[in-house]
Amino acid sequence: MKSILEIQFREATAADVPAMMTSHGATDPADPRIAGYLNHQHHPRQALLPRIAYVALHENTVIAYVAGHRTTRHGCEGEVQYLFVSPDFRRRGIATELLRHLAAWFKSQGVQNVCVALANDSPPEAKPFYESAGAAPLKKYWYAWRNIGTITGIEDGG
Repeated sequence: MKSILEIQFREATAADVPAMMTSHGATDPADPRIAGYLNHQHHPRQALLPRIAYVALHENTVIAYVAGHRTTRHGCEGEVQYLFVSPDFRRRGIATELLRHLAAWFKSQGVQNVCVALANDSPPEAKPFYESAGAAPLKKYWYAWRNIGTITGIEDGG
């Protein structure tokens, strides 16, 4: 387990899903498909196995998470499916650290080219964060890293 200040990071399991869901609060509901995603029952378009998720905890409470998988979507080898940080914990480096964990996993899978979608309801800081992390526009609503291994040098935007 690695920590930044009082934040702990670890690999997530399906048992973490209820806490991941409540980390969003009542006004910003989480994607209810995340349980199925982690249990290999929900498969995003062109998603391949394996997949992985990491959580960030503050005082044993999930405050953020990231998840990704192998893919063939848009010519990429990997995709960031979820990246969420509770609003009270944003801009503290948590998203950056979660993305580094995911990047290390992608690297261990032999994956370099990784994409991520920016939805209409993504927080306004999502686009600048991904750009500061080295992702470049791929197509409408999509960004990509040609080499996710470069993520270790990203600016602290999350």
